[in-house]
Amino acid sequence: MMVVSTGRVVGSWRAAWLRVEGSWAWYRRYWKSNLYSSGLQPLLFLVAMGLGFGSQVQAGPATGGLSYLHYIAPALLVSASLQSAVGESTYPVLSGFKWQKDYLAVTATPVTAGQLLCGHLLWVGLRLSMSGIVYALIALAFGAWLNAGAILVVAVGVFTGIACAAPVTAFAATTFDEGHRFNALFRFVVMPMTLFAGTFFPIAQIPLALRWLAWISPLWHGNQLARGVTLGGVGPWAMLGHFAFLAALLVLGILLARRYFYRRLVV
Repeated sequence: MMVVSTGRVVGSWRAAWLRVEGSWAWYRRYWKSNLYSSGLQPLLFLVAMGLGFGSQVQAGPATGGLSYLHYIAPALLVSASLQSAVGESTYPVLSGFKWQKDYLAVTATPVTAGQLLCGHLLWVGLRLSMSGIVYALIALAFGAWLNAGAILVVAVGVFTGIACAAPVTAFAATTFDEGHRFNALFRFVVMPMTLFAGTFFPIAQIPLALRWLAWISPLWHGNQLARGVTLGGVGPWAMLGHFAFLAALLVLGILLARRYFYRRLVV
């Protein structure tokens, strides 16, 4: 598909990238206010849990015979990516519809609602890539990585984050009065995932009757992928299953988000 803008023919990907350029222009002005979520938050957890609390944890079967620092480093990156992706896909998306209404302005041009959605997800992926690289480089100074698989951990973090950003974007697109909806999302979904989806301890330590909650959590699948690419211990079929789960969530989220974006923006 092509769109016509100011007398020029612009491709669909170019139209989506224009949204990314707009977000980047905003970010360059306010990046200091995003330092905490752009790498510092997971690093503080790494220092507190990996070096502080982790110094009291003996390497054993629960950590695959690894130090606690090495065990949680990949998962903290993935967890931070998921939290950042959800944050970027709640209030900022609702603001585009309701407060700043820049989504209405964008779709008043030849840029379509679908291209706007694509631009949003591309921007989320770029943000997660930047913060993941910052975390990975600084964590390297702490000796948190055993091998070059840390590069793939960044990719897993981005993939997991976008897979969660898509359905959350769809959720935000159906929200008119945020009320307690976003607070409930963070309080009853994001935070329990962070604590009980294998980030800090294996889910085998969760009672079997509740373990299924971790199995359906995208964060657990992301954690398993991240540990698999850098620490090993996860079989190829299991890795494929984790990847397929996140890919299915991403596709479903994109389809729903696209539907709700068009429903809300196209009159």
